[in-house]
Amino acid sequence: MTESGGAPSPALGRAGLIGLGVLAAGAAAGVAVERLTLGRARRRAREELDAVAPFGSLRGRPRRVPGEDGTELYVEVDEPASPLPGAPTVVFCHGYCLNQDSFHFQRAALRGGLRLVWWDQRSHGRSERSRSYLAGRPASIDQLGGDLSAVLDAVVPEGPVVLVGHSMGGMTVMALADQRPELFGPPERGGRVAGVALIGTSAGDWNSVDLGLSSTGTKVWRRVGPGVVKLLGSQVGLVEATRRVGADVTAVFYRRFSFGDAGREVDPGVVRFAEQLLDGTPIDVVAEFYPVFAAHEKASALAALRDLPVLVLAGTEDLLTPASHSESIARALPQAELELLPRTGHLVQLERPDEVDRALARLLVRTGLPLPDGVRELARP
Repeated sequence: MTESGGAPSPALGRAGLIGLGVLAAGAAAGVAVERLTLGRARRRAREELDAVAPFGSLRGRPRRVPGEDGTELYVEVDEPASPLPGAPTVVFCHGYCLNQDSFHFQRAALRGGLRLVWWDQRSHGRSERSRSYLAGRPASIDQLGGDLSAVLDAVVPEGPVVLVGHSMGGMTVMALADQRPELFGPPERGGRVAGVALIGTSAGDWNSVDLGLSSTGTKVWRRVGPGVVKLLGSQVGLVEATRRVGADVTAVFYRRFSFGDAGREVDPGVVRFAEQLLDGTPIDVVAEFYPVFAAHEKASALAALRDLPVLVLAGTEDLLTPASHSESIARALPQAELELLPRTGHLVQLERPDEVDRALARLLVRTGLPLPDGVRELARP
């Protein structure tokens, strides 16, 4: 009922407000319960995946190798069951915010027949936090190239080598080629690198990458992004706590920048494994290395690879190191095999492992070096 003029009575108005308040509180509580329930379900699903997934479980003989500043680099070596004289040692260099376990599928496919070397780049995985960075010296791709040089000298002092680099690891290989081009020459002149795989990487001009943003968003990020990352890196405790609380949000972010459209078909355990790799990198390490990509310019270093068999591989939906950058690398290398995998993102070795395994096997065959039958079989179409 209403009073004359159609205005609600004070009693009914108060009752209505109370009723609306009760309904609003009930709705809010319902949303909170739903979010809590879904959150618990997601946590249970993650725990179940973590309990049964074998990804990242393969281990080799551990080594510690000092970098030029004394930083201890963690290295693992898989020795073949029956060493084949003259066969290459394959050295894998992982990407930004990852570790050696990001090559899980390649390790499973190649181990047992070849000598394989895996290492965690400084500040990543099981390697020590960069001593020079903690002392005030900025991180650089050139320093990573020096680390790779130290790993080769310590763990692969002789014999042919095939280098495999994904993302920042590919940049590391280019830095080594810039610093020690003689390693990439013919054997009669002391050359030891018999082949190179550059996976989802770039030789420079990273500032042109739009990260899948609109033109306006790209301009804004280029202006404020480096400062934001630096600020986050200075608030480690707060950011790490926020990452744990906002796991569902970061999972969406990780999927967008890790996988392409084909990622919808990836084993949920693999997706969860990628989350673990990325979550395992502290935010101050993210901030430590983010500035190095804008400074990375190694197109001229590719000249050292011109006479080698080279694999250049990328996903067509890679938002971090777009396929156009791989195409530019391939144009500079006459001996390169370019393979672009459709509907595939940045973590191509996890998203499309079978295709990556076969491409690496083909590269190994192209070196002309002795290889176990299993590798040659893998290389067949």
